[in-house]
Amino acid sequence: MENNYPKYVTREVMYTLAEKLNLPEPDEFSQDWQYEVANTSRIDEFLFFYENGQLECDEKFALMIVVISSFNDLLSEKGMECTIWEQIKRNLVSDSEIHMNTILYWSRLEEELEDSWEITPYMREVLNLVNFQ
Repeated sequence: MENNYPKYVTREVMYTLAEKLNLPEPDEFSQDWQYEVANTSRIDEFLFFYENGQLECDEKFALMIVVISSFNDLLSEKGMECTIWEQIKRNLVSDSEIHMNTILYWSRLEEELEDSWEITPYMREVLNLVNFQ
């Protein structure tokens, strides 16, 4: 079964989001820009922009990866932040058609939880929610 879910963050979107959110621009060697610009102190700002920024589908795709990466870092640093997670989860579920590849990537279904990221159990919860809608 072929799907049309976004799979890659394009260079154009990197530059667009860098400008809109005052993030570092990717350089010629950037391959993981969406992870490099993750910032735990800006999650609320990223989520506000995600929800209110009149974003195109590919911009939402890229920005959610930044949000998830930032949240994963936050979990590693501080532990669970329930209100932020609930907001992230709500956006992932409501835009699951945009984020399915991201949800699957962070769910790490082929790995045991102890060999996965901090956010993996939460992403598996999202995956269960969107699979049963």
